[in-house]
Amino acid sequence: MASMSPLTWIIIGGIALLLFGPKNLPKIAKSAGETIRELKSHASSVEQEVRKSLEDPAPTSSETPKSI
Repeated sequence: MASMSPLTWIIIGGIALLLFGPKNLPKIAKSAGETIRELKSHASSVEQEVRKSLEDPAPTSSETPKSI
């Protein structure tokens, strides 16, 4: 991924400031940060589940006890 120059970030910040205003911009940034944090957390838990299932596969149907 190509890095963005500081001028690009300033332009994006200025446009966001004009669109949302100075009162709403911190709220939007906070909710975006929380969303990213939550997505990372869920991705990590899914990755752990996949690794766990690959290390210890579930028993096959012939290995499971049959109910009476």
